[in-house]
Amino acid sequence: MLKRYPALAQYGGAVLAVWVALSLWTLFPILHRQPFALFLTAVVMTARFFGLGPALVCSALSTACLDFVVFSPRYSFALSTADDVERLAVFLALAVLVGSLARQKTQAELRAERTMREMAAIVECSDDAIFSTSPDGIITGWNRGAERLYGYSAEEAVGAPVLLLAPPERHEEAEQNRQVLNRGGSVESYQTERMRKDGTRVPLLLTVSPLRNAQGKIVGASATARDISAQRHSEEAVRRSEKLATAGRLAASIAHEINNPLEAVLNLLYLARNDPRKAEQYLSMAEQEVGRVARLAQQTLGFVRDTSSPGRMDPAAIMDEILELYSRKLEDKKIRVTRRYRGSSQISGYSGELRQLLANLLVNAVDAMDEGGSLRVRVTAGHQWSGGRVGIRLTVADNGSGIPREGLRRIFEPFYTTKEDAGTGLGLWVSRGIVEKHGGSIRVRSRSEGRHRGTVFSIFLPSAYAASLVA
Repeated sequence: MLKRYPALAQYGGAVLAVWVALSLWTLFPILHRQPFALFLTAVVMTARFFGLGPALVCSALSTACLDFVVFSPRYSFALSTADDVERLAVFLALAVLVGSLARQKTQAELRAERTMREMAAIVECSDDAIFSTSPDGIITGWNRGAERLYGYSAEEAVGAPVLLLAPPERHEEAEQNRQVLNRGGSVESYQTERMRKDGTRVPLLLTVSPLRNAQGKIVGASATARDISAQRHSEEAVRRSEKLATAGRLAASIAHEINNPLEAVLNLLYLARNDPRKAEQYLSMAEQEVGRVARLAQQTLGFVRDTSSPGRMDPAAIMDEILELYSRKLEDKKIRVTRRYRGSSQISGYSGELRQLLANLLVNAVDAMDEGGSLRVRVTAGHQWSGGRVGIRLTVADNGSGIPREGLRRIFEPFYTTKEDAGTGLGLWVSRGIVEKHGGSIRVRSRSEGRHRGTVFSIFLPSAYAASLVA
């Protein structure tokens, strides 16, 4: 009945509140001294539970009861003095005001409660893993997304240290995050790795923010983790396809480079067969040509074959290999190559990925230049502009058509290309990923108008970058 007739229940509640107040005043003589407080309480309770309309009705009924029962002459609506009229008027105004304020407070509390329930539902139903920790690194909250991602139930996770989720080599990272948060800072989103209950590792995007109470004091931290395994696989597939495309672009140059020594081998074998006296000399020369073919094949495999761990490599030697692989293309366009190597040294990383990086920059430079262009490559020891780290700086400069100013901001975006149908738009995006993977930086300067046009790519790779971070 209450659900079918809510208005009847609300206004009936107002009448009931007045009746209870009047009954209490009648039954307990001690309450005869404070009739206004008793009826004001009825108005407040009505406003809190039934709404402003029933509270106004309760105020009117309370005023009538005070006039009819409490004030003299009793059981009559006639008032003996003007003071009673003023008292009733003040009571009525005060009852309306108090009822209105009580209702506003109730509505504010209901809105806050509803907002908290909605936020709690959002957190609980989120696909991302969301959990909270205390200032000393103990997990205090755990949503269903965290259960799915990490494999721990809420009962298992709450009360456990947050280091439970970090691999052993990342405990220092988690501890540093906690210290930053306790100092009032925040940890921006970054890619890292965490460990599931079964021991498997999962790459994720982690964001950590401090939790503060009403006084602004830090009472813990809130962490949001998103599984990026699928994104990693997709990006890796794109990078691998681009690597294969880079190797494919080498096909024409390599075919020419391999055909020449193969033809020489056939001629030398023919001479050895027909001139046994010089057979040893001919076979030695043929062996050298076969070795040259093997080196070309090995360099080509370096573009598509990854090693399990980084190793030491010489950027200057790799630059020479790339120039040799593209020598036919450079000769066809009569491009003059100027090399400058100074203070070169070995660095730690993946030589195959460095080959891909330099090949992308070299191909872009050759495509941008007209016949008779000039290409300058430089490998020198240097320092990073910001940070002062020691490493190697590689520079590839051309006097080609240049990159328009509006395109410079987008050249490292995936699928953005200035070659129209000739390019995939992935080369520079992959190149930047390779540089960042090795802890370096890449910068570009270009000019597409005026007499002095061209593009300069400058890459810094640190020589003392930790192998674990490269991996």
